[in-house]
Amino acid sequence: MRKRLKEKLKNQLSPEALSKVYSAFDIIGDIAIVKAPKNPADAQTVAKQIMTTHKKICAVYSQTSAIKGSHRTRQLTLLAGEDNPVTKYKEAGCTFTVDVEKCYFSPRLSHEHLRVASAVSRGEVVVNMFAGVGSFSVITARMVPETKVYSIDINPVAYQFMVENIRVNRVYNRVIPLLGDSKEIVEAKLQGVADRVLMPLPEKALGYLPAAVSALKKSGGWIHYYDFEHAVGEEDPVEKTETKVAEKLGSLGVRFMFAHSHVVRSTGPNWYQTVLDIQVAPQPNKL
Repeated sequence: MRKRLKEKLKNQLSPEALSKVYSAFDIIGDIAIVKAPKNPADAQTVAKQIMTTHKKICAVYSQTSAIKGSHRTRQLTLLAGEDNPVTKYKEAGCTFTVDVEKCYFSPRLSHEHLRVASAVSRGEVVVNMFAGVGSFSVITARMVPETKVYSIDINPVAYQFMVENIRVNRVYNRVIPLLGDSKEIVEAKLQGVADRVLMPLPEKALGYLPAAVSALKKSGGWIHYYDFEHAVGEEDPVEKTETKVAEKLGSLGVRFMFAHSHVVRSTGPNWYQTVLDIQVAPQPNKL
């Protein structure tokens, strides 16, 4: 896609401007989100070319801030098309409505949604500590019969979309939406209930790891832990993630093993999103 886009733009932009066109952009439903050149005219040229190439795109937004805050939102500026950040996105036979400006959502996690759902067994209880609009939760419930998913998010806008997505995808009574801080909700309501805990919020996962462990049944279970890691030269981002997680779990007296670990994607120069599938052993009875 990058080469095709640059090929189409080579007669519209100067070589210097063309070199600043980012190699990737997200398509969420009928919306494209790009990191565009700073020059407004160049940015609009890129946006219009994207709309010309992708006929179903109704709006192109430029991401003008990092994803930040407890609600994981980003600032977007309209470059071309209709200014409506609410769209419908389809994945794995499910339909999700999302406001791309007020909710966190990444189509780049589609492989992880399916991978994790495929690991879940029939009848499991899952706690999703950072559910957003419900993509991990809904896809898991649709793919695996008799599964119950406690689906938590602190962002009230994302929570409302999650409730709607649960209804539209007909997984009510199996995906339980919960609004609030997942650490507080786990401590108050979900101690020792889960066979599996999902932690798809790299910015906060390490600090919330004790709550994730406490959500697991005494018989043990699984934690899918996501993180961002900086690695340069010969450094291995997965190894660095495993080291700090092992130290944290060790301090909690948790017996565990890393069953699987990998890099999910590159998020910037020398930055990587990683995932660890952690198998937690049964907890010994305390005297």
